[in-house]
Amino acid sequence: MSQTPSSQPNPAAPKSPSVAAPPAQGTAAAAPPAPGSPAPSGAPPDPALARLEALEQRAEAGGGPERLQRQHKAGKLTARERITLLCDPGSFVEIDKLVTHRAVDFGMAEQKIPGDGVVTGHALIAGRQVFVFAQDFTVFGGSLSEAYAGKICKIMDLAMKVGAPVIGLNDSGGARIQEGVASLGGYAEIFFRNTAASGVVPQLSAILGPCAGGAVYSPAITDFIFMVEGTSHMFITGPDVIKAVTHEEVTKAELGGASTHTGRSGVAHRRFDDERGCLLGLRQLLGFLPQNNREDPPRKPERKDRPDREDAELDSFIPRDPAKPYDMRELVRKVVDDGDFFEIQAEHAMNILIGFARLDGRPVGIVANQPAFFGRLPRHRRVGKGRAVRALLRLLQHSPRDLRRRARLLAGDGTGMGRHHSSRRQAALRLCRSDGAEADGHHAQGLWRRL
Repeated sequence: MSQTPSSQPNPAAPKSPSVAAPPAQGTAAAAPPAPGSPAPSGAPPDPALARLEALEQRAEAGGGPERLQRQHKAGKLTARERITLLCDPGSFVEIDKLVTHRAVDFGMAEQKIPGDGVVTGHALIAGRQVFVFAQDFTVFGGSLSEAYAGKICKIMDLAMKVGAPVIGLNDSGGARIQEGVASLGGYAEIFFRNTAASGVVPQLSAILGPCAGGAVYSPAITDFIFMVEGTSHMFITGPDVIKAVTHEEVTKAELGGASTHTGRSGVAHRRFDDERGCLLGLRQLLGFLPQNNREDPPRKPERKDRPDREDAELDSFIPRDPAKPYDMRELVRKVVDDGDFFEIQAEHAMNILIGFARLDGRPVGIVANQPAFFGRLPRHRRVGKGRAVRALLRLLQHSPRDLRRRARLLAGDGTGMGRHHSSRRQAALRLCRSDGAEADGHHAQGLWRRL
């Protein structure tokens, strides 16, 4: 029974157990806290949540402040900074953030960093879904482990499943030698998915640091490769091994730099002055590409040029003299929307012009001869060293037997065309002229001029 404040309790009365009063009508009883919910104010933090938060912070720190500072000093961004620049703000969702390697030999059991040297996930670029992996050079030099490869394979499988592009930001020293064959097996899994995804979804690669050994094979078989001048290098083996085996001294830039692969080998498609420009170039390229092989590329609704516009300069742009060259790039820019021409491999095989543009907002591919480069080129000026040898042998297939034999000796028995190429060129010219074929002699002269 309720008592007034002035009433005194009866000490002789038996004490009954306290019973909580039922909640007032119309109010709900307080529910117990859900597992994983933040602790109420004043309560001790959940140890599991605190450990999870510490692991996430450790993963985001990469190789630690000292290595991050070294990365910036080398003129390179970190893996997460690159993803931030590439993707739409706040759109990146990381996958397998806390994965670590499973190696125990060579002291690796005590060297585990959450994420294991690669950041993987999906994001949006211009509102379109993509899957991204960024290799972190600050963690074990970006070297690939079995778990590391598993993370990349997972997002490639997801990309093929949903039909979205795959973008790789490469900065790796190759296989993690502490794991041996397991690491090499991881490369095999990635290469298999590269070939399986070819022609299904676009595969783009940015070389943002050294890529040597196994790390260079995967980018080389993707659709497009962008490099950065001064910091990007692609080679199967480095200059030290080249010097030890062939006694030839070559720098990293000469062996696998951006200018080498965009100009001489043609492995890379564009080079940029810095990483920011390279990542923005990837965003621009994606605007011309479809999500997969079942969709059309996106149409750009905003444009200044009308599809029915006329340009009077086109009437007189091409010279009446067929021997007079002109710049095909200028012609393309006058025809396409807003003069926007995204050229591919501008420094390689410069007699051919290729790239992407838009007509009436729709992406199109451009393939054109470039008269400004040596004017009208005969076919033989476009052949490489090996093809030049085969073309010369075809020229002499109707010659007497001794001339064919001399031509085979001229080509060499598997020693390549690099040795004594000057004397071989002169011998080839004499050989053709001795056969009395003046036209073929001019043809061979053009062929061997490339050597």
